[in-house]
Amino acid sequence: MTSSASTAPLVRFAPSPTGYLHIGNARPALFNWLFARRHRGRFLLRYDDTDTARSKPEYAEAIAEDLGWLGIVPDEVVRQSQRLAIYDAAAARLRAAGRLYACYETPGELDRRRKRQLARGLPPIYDRAALKLTPEQKAAFEAEGRKPHWRFLLEAREIAWDDLVRGPSHVDCASLSDPVLVREDGSYLYTLPSVVDDIETGVTHVIRGEDHVTNTAVQAQIFAALGAALPVFGHHNLLTTASGEGLSKRLGHLSLRGLRESGVEPLAVAALAVLVGTSDAVRPVESLDELAGLVELAHVSRAPAKFDEHELEALSARTLHHMPYAVAAGRLAEAGIAGGEAFWLAVRGNLATFAEAKLWWQVVQGPVAPAVADAGFAAKAAALLPQEPFDATSWKSWTQAVAAATGARGKALFMPLRQALTGLDHGPELAALLPLIGREKALRRLAGESA
Repeated sequence: MTSSASTAPLVRFAPSPTGYLHIGNARPALFNWLFARRHRGRFLLRYDDTDTARSKPEYAEAIAEDLGWLGIVPDEVVRQSQRLAIYDAAAARLRAAGRLYACYETPGELDRRRKRQLARGLPPIYDRAALKLTPEQKAAFEAEGRKPHWRFLLEAREIAWDDLVRGPSHVDCASLSDPVLVREDGSYLYTLPSVVDDIETGVTHVIRGEDHVTNTAVQAQIFAALGAALPVFGHHNLLTTASGEGLSKRLGHLSLRGLRESGVEPLAVAALAVLVGTSDAVRPVESLDELAGLVELAHVSRAPAKFDEHELEALSARTLHHMPYAVAAGRLAEAGIAGGEAFWLAVRGNLATFAEAKLWWQVVQGPVAPAVADAGFAAKAAALLPQEPFDATSWKSWTQAVAAATGARGKALFMPLRQALTGLDHGPELAALLPLIGREKALRRLAGESA
């Protein structure tokens, strides 16, 4: 089957608002967003919310919030619950064409039928018994109070397409059951609204997980039955936990909300989510546009991709260590940190999370309770402290003078000075911190005063 697509692609991410997004959901969202950015296309957020019993407005709001945290801002938002009349019209067309037919079996009857087929060594696909029902039999079922569900009549043929990830792909529909498109209560399952929306909104590329490969074959026949061209499809591998476990909404620690609360950088989440399980090296990036330039769908592996939380923590720290001041400036201001670029460049290499910048701003600003174990050593060091203005060479010239005066070397020289100036035994290079602390506060701290 041929596919058509415009030069400016329109992609979509279609979550069900029945829970919070997890990292596995973020993968197709990011692949679609980055594809749109790379090809100057548009990104549609579509809430698949026809399941009124489970869909909640608060989950829809959380999805938008979590996507925004990742940097994904949709060009358009669509809610399927507001488009039922469009699906009704499409279903009517399929009924008129003889492609949507009424079935009256109960779930129990279908289950027993499947078990009998399996026992006979037959594939457990629907046997199309409903197609043989007479009008009188249908009326009798309805007199019993049964309401029909509606199946799409598949043609027994192979569906083939050129997949953006998997290359030439095909599915033989002769081996599939006719899918149920409409439930007994008249509500729609996922399949028909998805196709109708892709047609009506002009989606050109459908990028989603490989668990939808068979769905693509079914949907291709619905596209054709509705007289529409098939979009370009790409089916990427799925994320698992580091131990190989499948991801689900019950894994709260891997929800985007949980990751955000843990303090990891959204750019690190994005980079790991789309680069792991590909032939491209996982690396820190400065922007989603940079990441969009790295992601090649054809480089995605066929094997599952393992999302390792420890790898994420390390990548998040590396993302901070490489983060330019221009990117960090707004967040520093929000946190009440006014140290400017000099402060950021001094501390970023020591951050595991952005929130830790507040600690080092407190060290610079004071008050700090200094740790002075040898008052005589500290006094000698204070007497040798250069006059301001301090610069990048002040720390080296000062410590050389202190070493000459006291004979202290190595840790015996540097640790007492660090503990006095910061109250801590670890942290950023003091060559960068000293000019930020300033001479007055440094002298007071060397004297054992809180400053």
